[in-house]
Amino acid sequence: MAKVYVFDHPLIQHKLAYIRDINTGTKEFRELVDEVATLMAFEITRDLPLEEVEIETPVQKATVKMLSGKKLGVVPILRAGIGMVDGILKLIPAAKVGHIGLYRDPETLKPVEYYAKLPSDVEEREFIVVDPMLATGGSAIEAIEAIKKRGAVNIKFMCLIAAPEGVDALQSAHPDVDIYIAALDEKLNDHGYIVPGLGDAGDRLFGTK
Repeated sequence: MAKVYVFDHPLIQHKLAYIRDINTGTKEFRELVDEVATLMAFEITRDLPLEEVEIETPVQKATVKMLSGKKLGVVPILRAGIGMVDGILKLIPAAKVGHIGLYRDPETLKPVEYYAKLPSDVEEREFIVVDPMLATGGSAIEAIEAIKKRGAVNIKFMCLIAAPEGVDALQSAHPDVDIYIAALDEKLNDHGYIVPGLGDAGDRLFGTK
């Protein structure tokens, strides 16, 4: 079964409090999401493999550790996931970026893929799928399915806020995908919104209603 990591870092929790606040405007909201994504990327890359390399310091030769060249990819779920990408790329600028677009079918209420563009070497990359919210889990499940269909085998999911219902659904659908969360909230309300949540992440990121 997939592991679930809930971050308790004080800086993440502090910035998340401002992200939740209804009085936080679009500019500040966007900057805070970017900053939290960077802090989360620091944790999510903790298990990247290292190799020993010989370099020369100003004093002498030394054997040091550097990343062993593992290829990474970041895949935001459109549109809100875009708000987390730059924050991750600050730490891992060599990562390639793909995109998955989904819309909700008005009759079935299920997510339907309308756009997918991934790096050509999908099989060789470890992917981090990002979306600020994990509510019912429907979009995350469908996005990860779309990436797997194209050959990806190593995937992690990262979000700011999750509801227990979404975590359970994603674990059941993709037991091989670890889940990284800044905060695990109480529940979903009758409209499928996370409580207490932060409202609609896309609208708050892009200033739309």
